[in-house]
Amino acid sequence: MAKKARVVRWGIPVAAAAVVAAAVGAGPVIASVGGEPSLPDRTAEQLLADVARTWQHGPMPQMSGTIVETASLGLPSLPGLSGPGPSGASPVSLLSGSHQLKIWYAGENRFRIMLPGEMSETDLIADGDKVWLWDSAANKATRLTAPAAPGGTATPFPLPSRPASLPTTPEQAAREVLKAAGTDTAISVGDDVTVAGRGAYQLVLTPKSSDSLVRDVRVALDGETMMPLRVQLYAKGAAEPAFEVGFETLSFTSPAPENFAFTPPPGAKVEQGVDVPAAGHRPETLPGAHDGTRVVGSGWDAVLVAPLPAATDEKRNERKGGGPDVAALLGGVRSVATPVSGEWGSGRLLRTKVVSILLTDDGRLLAGAVTPDALYRAAR
Repeated sequence: MAKKARVVRWGIPVAAAAVVAAAVGAGPVIASVGGEPSLPDRTAEQLLADVARTWQHGPMPQMSGTIVETASLGLPSLPGLSGPGPSGASPVSLLSGSHQLKIWYAGENRFRIMLPGEMSETDLIADGDKVWLWDSAANKATRLTAPAAPGGTATPFPLPSRPASLPTTPEQAAREVLKAAGTDTAISVGDDVTVAGRGAYQLVLTPKSSDSLVRDVRVALDGETMMPLRVQLYAKGAAEPAFEVGFETLSFTSPAPENFAFTPPPGAKVEQGVDVPAAGHRPETLPGAHDGTRVVGSGWDAVLVAPLPAATDEKRNERKGGGPDVAALLGGVRSVATPVSGEWGSGRLLRTKVVSILLTDDGRLLAGAVTPDALYRAAR
């Protein structure tokens, strides 16, 4: 049933890089099925309060399901952008196409996340104090150490902390987008939808900034548990979502114990990994901030500014066995980008539906879900 739009403002401080990281897109693959559900009317204020209360006090329900993430920057074919990495999917490869994620969750310290590849899989498996990262393509098992709380006691292994090669979940995406919703965002309630067979409310977050390339972001909340089921991002002028991550199947039942049992197979390489940050941990500065990486602006207008890697750094990256080929990727961007210049200097611009990227001739990279003019202002 349609909801009467009631606009509110949400005063959470903005996580500037969240929108840039999420602003990728392709057509929808997690379709609403069946007729519109009939849920009790809730205002945007009530839904936001329900979600905040659930995240603060309510444990995540036991469940198992399949998540689909679809993303495409609308870029031409670029070296280093497509193709799986040694773990089945590199962080850069997740910026295009569709990716499936299977999840079994029985508690904060008992869960399994599996990213299937064409002929491989990557698993993050936690069973109490036993935490493993299994990479079948590399035939490597890494034993991870759960973080310790103050006083030396072990804390539950945090589900939000995941290897960079794993795509996001609807809850992670919802947390980031709600943090990114500052006073420059209008929040309303959209039509009820059905996601993975579950009736859900829709929060609609609409940027007020004229510089933003984002029309709105829609967060589907389970009508019973208030758990995020799907997050969709729409670009201005587009009828289909530019990015979405959501449940394709979902069952709120306790997963079978064998899902959390793992023993490295014979012949596998076994390593000891580093400690994983505690749940809720956020670095005080952005990665690479000591090298000059920073954020200009705030909210939907945020622009990431970073120094381009030196030639020696690019060659070092080429020699690495893992990770994206930064040199090839940047070279590909330069080859298809348009030459531009202004008071800020000169460089090359690449614009997609929801992301603009500027490579300046003085060695900077600027990117954001904003118009080119916003990048030029940040470059000054």
